[in-house]
Amino acid sequence: MFLFLVVALAVVVAAVTLAVVGGGEHGPLPEAAPERLHDPLPPDRPVARADVDSLRFPLAARGYRMTDVDDALGRLAAELAERDARIADLESALVGARAAARASLEKHGPEEDR
Repeated sequence: MFLFLVVALAVVVAAVTLAVVGGGEHGPLPEAAPERLHDPLPPDRPVARADVDSLRFPLAARGYRMTDVDDALGRLAAELAERDARIADLESALVGARAAARASLEKHGPEEDR
């Protein structure tokens, strides 16, 4: 029984060695080019909801390619910060316009009653 296991192990080692060294008809397999993000976020316009919905990251050996995800998240974070700043500016302008309108109504209100 022991002799059978030694012979079987020798056959397996020889087969693996021949497969690795021989490499088949065309030699070893060529290196595969890493898969890249095909449809990144548009650089020439603001990101829309449809852009985010259609964004698909290519799979890598251990999940997604970190650089593709980091680039997309950085772009989205920058645009969200820009939109938040714009919303804050518009809200402060609205508060100022309402205060001016209220002051105008209070100033001209008593004169209309006369």
